Amino acid sequence: MKLYNLKDHKEQVSFSQAVKQGLGSQQGLFFPLELPEFELTDIDAILEMDFLSRSIKILSTYIGDEIALQQLSENVKNAFSFSVPVVQISDNIACLELFHGPTLAFKDFGGRFMAQMLSYLSGADDEQITILTATSGDTGAAVAHAFYGMKNMRVVILYPEGKISLLQEKLFCTLGGNIETIAIDADFDTCQVLVKQAFNDEILKKAISLNSANSINISRLLAQICYYFEAISQLPQKKRNQLVVSVPSGNFGNLTAGLLAKSLGLPIKRFIAATNANDTVPRFLQGGSWTPNATVATLSNAMDVSQPNNWPRVEELFRRKTWHLTDLAYGSVSDEMTCSTICELAKIDYISEPHAAIAYRLLSDQLEEGEFGLFLCTAHPAKFKVSVEEILQQTLPLPKALADRTDLPLLSYHMNADFASLREFLLKS
Repeated sequence: MKLYNLKDHKEQVSFSQAVKQGLGSQQGLFFPLELPEFELTDIDAILEMDFLSRSIKILSTYIGDEIALQQLSENVKNAFSFSVPVVQISDNIACLELFHGPTLAFKDFGGRFMAQMLSYLSGADDEQITILTATSGDTGAAVAHAFYGMKNMRVVILYPEGKISLLQEKLFCTLGGNIETIAIDADFDTCQVLVKQAFNDEILKKAISLNSANSINISRLLAQICYYFEAISQLPQKKRNQLVVSVPSGNFGNLTAGLLAKSLGLPIKRFIAATNANDTVPRFLQGGSWTPNATVATLSNAMDVSQPNNWPRVEELFRRKTWHLTDLAYGSVSDEMTCSTICELAKIDYISEPHAAIAYRLLSDQLEEGEFGLFLCTAHPAKFKVSVEEILQQTLPLPKALADRTDLPLLSYHMNADFASLREFLLKS
């Protein structure tokens, strides 16, 4: 598999190199040189496979013979060790629950597959790697648990202090060991800027073998393609032909993966890019002007992103496939509407957290006659226990993964949004 740098097409690397390197020069994202596509008859056969077998086939189609099939199979089985159910909500709408992994969020798919890949690739060289990533909530936990205790892996996670839920924080800031967490006195976009500054520092990169576990890493992105196929495999044939998928979107990695699934031949009629008040992409799609506003804090904090890193990949895919951005549906949902939608779903016996509620709201509003809608549920509602309980005026039981960590002390460092301080921390520890 060859990938090229979106900011310098002459920079082309292997899948292994892209995984280990994370970003290309000028902080460019890597993108597949070839875009494979299954025949329609192949799609039908692939959808008949079980989840693990199908995922191995999809990933091997991109990766090729660069990683032996037996090794890849082992990595996939270790990564995707939990269920991915589709739950019917109404006659014409279902949700894909992506929160049945160890950290109760969809990030477990990409985080665990990347950890498996990096562990295998670095193990061959006995190389010490530093993973530096920023999180707006769920990425941190998924990455921390995926890499926890792994040999030669040091993980440093930045997050905006006071802008993620306490339960989210408890899930990954209580591990210690090879997991170091830093609460930054700023918003998520600023955390991302600090990460980019680190990757732009060539001396630092080489000194600590720097890598990132954000959805900018191609291994995380490819892993997410697999659950779109799994979702459609669980739908009756008659519901597959007019399928609309609504994706709660922050950094836009999840939507990018869905679009890559479509480019493989998966029959998805259209996507809805669902955002909260941080609506840079909806405003861009509506008016053609890329004008990020200052990030605002919302109930759906994992989507509090005004400058989504993966958007260049979306544009590149549309260009390569000669698709039209006007075909990408979109919308933004206020906190007030998010609350009322959570209540609306509860009345039909589905307890949702804010991110999924946003995806459902736009799907419900935009679904046309004869279409079937699927929205992504990206986190367990108990991860947002305080806000959901307040909205619904009812108590949510804590899953074991959260209950086991609620009384543990936070081990985070605290830091101003200052790159010199972060650089010193990375070199010293």
